[in-house]
Amino acid sequence: MGSTSGNTWGQADQLLKEVVMLSRIRIFGVVAMAILFVCSASGQAAKVDLTGTWTFTIMSDAGVGTPTVTFKQDGEKLTGHYSSMLLGEADLTGTVKGPAIEFTVRADLGGMPLEFKFTGTVENKDSVKGKLDSDAGGGTFTGKRKEPETTK
Repeated sequence: MGSTSGNTWGQADQLLKEVVMLSRIRIFGVVAMAILFVCSASGQAAKVDLTGTWTFTIMSDAGVGTPTVTFKQDGEKLTGHYSSMLLGEADLTGTVKGPAIEFTVRADLGGMPLEFKFTGTVENKDSVKGKLDSDAGGGTFTGKRKEPETTK
């Protein structure tokens, strides 16, 4: 009888180890699924349509500027228009890939062609920020979507 009792305890010990291992596997699976869900949700949140009119604030070596930028987004392709007191009117082209935004404005300043490259991040559907590089120097920018004007 002593050997049967020892065998039963050994089987119970083995069964307990298997239950613990299965519990750990289940917990790992639940954690992995939660991580995938969060990553998927954050990827979806990054898909924002920037189409519309924006007010930018540019801080550069030349000072502070507040141009108006109009974006038209088609998938990852970005086109639009840039309007400022310093540069006047110019078209823009660029891309939006996830939260990353890049666009270039080519302007003519008194017969001198200039290129301004904006590289940044979409913070949310109404806000962007990043860096500005150009032949004339660099700086930073923030952009806020303008509220649509209502007719009275």
